[in-house]
Amino acid sequence: MKNVFSARKLALLASFTALSMIMFMIESLFPPLFIPGAKMGLSNIFSLYTLIVLGPVEAFVVVVVRTLLGSLFVGNLSTLMYSMTAGIVSIIVSSILMKLVYPKISLIAISVVSAVVHNLTQNVVFCYVSNTPQMFSYMPWLAVIGVVAGIIVGYAVYFIVKLVPKKVYFFLDEDKPEVKVE
Repeated sequence: MKNVFSARKLALLASFTALSMIMFMIESLFPPLFIPGAKMGLSNIFSLYTLIVLGPVEAFVVVVVRTLLGSLFVGNLSTLMYSMTAGIVSIIVSSILMKLVYPKISLIAISVVSAVVHNLTQNVVFCYVSNTPQMFSYMPWLAVIGVVAGIIVGYAVYFIVKLVPKKVYFFLDEDKPEVKVE
């Protein structure tokens, strides 16, 4: 039986998680975009990149660890339930899209769908937990912010995939299909 988390793979996963945490913490220093709590989600660059390079399980680990530690470090545990739920739903949607329709649709399109789903899921959870259905009126604005954020994250991942030499990942599974971007 093959070791799923070799030492090298675990080190790469830890690096992606750390980079994601750094982006999360830097972004937490800036005010929200137009709507209370709205952020660009730049830490998702490393979640999507992990999904592409390592796979869905590892991307799930990055999302969960980043959300837990990020909430602890920035002192905002109340948002943990929104961010964790949205992050998990978002990574599931991204994984399904990568498996079923990539490369028929681009990484940028996958990122956009994922970001919109993330924002809308957070809002639904917030409305449910806080019993404030009026917040559903934010859905169109959150979708627009999700599109913009998804484009930014998608292009960042696109350029990382294009520019990082394949030999960096020589130790990864040979049976994993190579990600090609046009």
